[in-house]
Amino acid sequence: MTSYAVTDPSTGQTIASFPTITDDELGEAIASASAAHSGWSKSSTVAERAALLHRVAELHRSRVQELGAIIVREMGKPIDQAVSEIEFSADIYDFYAQNGEELLRDEPIALLGGEGSALVRKTSLGVLLGIMPWNFPYYQVARFAGPNLLIGNTILLKHAPQCPESAAAIEQIFRDAGFPDGAYVNIYATNEQIETVIADPRVHGVSLTGSERAGTAVARLAGQHLKKVVLELGGSDPFIVLSTDDLDATVDAAVAARLDNTGQSCNAAKRFIVDAALYEPFLAKFTAALEAVRPGDPTVEGTVIGPLSSAAAADRLADQVTRAVAQGATVVTGGTRSGNAYSPTVLTGVTSENDAYREEFFGPVAVVYSVDGEDAAVTLANDTPFGLGSYVFTTDAEQALRVADRIDAGMVYVNIVGADSAELPFGGVKRSGTGRELGRLGADEFVNKKLIRIG
Repeated sequence: MTSYAVTDPSTGQTIASFPTITDDELGEAIASASAAHSGWSKSSTVAERAALLHRVAELHRSRVQELGAIIVREMGKPIDQAVSEIEFSADIYDFYAQNGEELLRDEPIALLGGEGSALVRKTSLGVLLGIMPWNFPYYQVARFAGPNLLIGNTILLKHAPQCPESAAAIEQIFRDAGFPDGAYVNIYATNEQIETVIADPRVHGVSLTGSERAGTAVARLAGQHLKKVVLELGGSDPFIVLSTDDLDATVDAAVAARLDNTGQSCNAAKRFIVDAALYEPFLAKFTAALEAVRPGDPTVEGTVIGPLSSAAAADRLADQVTRAVAQGATVVTGGTRSGNAYSPTVLTGVTSENDAYREEFFGPVAVVYSVDGEDAAVTLANDTPFGLGSYVFTTDAEQALRVADRIDAGMVYVNIVGADSAELPFGGVKRSGTGRELGRLGADEFVNKKLIRIG
């Protein structure tokens, strides 16, 4: 049974509980979304839907403090980062609103022979199910709902059980923005009920951001029922340092890439792969920088990291570090827990025989490696079941592109971190998932690319 509740990770106190949806209510929700697609979606224009998305963006910005406070108590996100997440979400809605006509424009096809013309027209599929995680409660929804509501699809949204208050706040924003009943429906559904939703013939696609386990289960069900699926399942992103003319700036970037959202980000840098010539000075500076950061009160402006999102998350991270050390890793700094807070931690000596070599650390734990040159760096970077994002730092422009081409990942950032933006596609390969969100590609997943051939 899935339990929806707000439990403040700073105190462990359960603040509010929300009842799960009944089977009858779930049936009504699906029917409402289906009716909205048959009616409103078919009759509205791209421009009209774009105007509603602009209003959604405005409401995110006008309610930023209220919305931010919600996720501070739901999952412990530091308030500054909570506000930034909401502002980024607003930017995503604006991006799709501003570029809707271009993204959905007919695409003419040059015929190889014969008379007449041909084009591809993008139209909506119907009702979509979104299954979203707790780590970015507003942003994850924006990158799924924004393009799909613009297209004319309607949304059933199952949020993480620990984010029921933000889930309700998002649904209210869509209502207040003027979207009709059924266009966006929040459902406090159990995992068993989600199986029913995926099986329903009125539901035409599923997007999930979450764990490999959840992704495997959803992909299996979606395949069984012939539904389109997009999966974003996490990563263990490499941060490769081959050369630098400013080691302090590179270390600052490494710290930012590891500690964002208290280290609980799918595309955070997690494995730091450093050329042997730079390894010792990098490790010393990186360790010192992480030691200077202490978990703080997430409600206070300026706090860099807060508690982990829950007691269960803290338990998992502590267990990973304990096992890593038992299997031969060295704790250079950190490795301590207080309540649900975990100190920034550096591990070295992680070999391929260690479980930590192939696991994702979802918290402020960094694994640092020394390698001899570019080839060894790329080999180590690719020796992972994941393939979401990656970072390459080098002063050699040709090397940067060469290494970017060789990395098995959906995204490569060169000499920059924290550069995610609404126009840039997000997604991975291997066990990091399938499909893309954001940018033009994010508006190209759940559409009927209809060929129209005219004689």
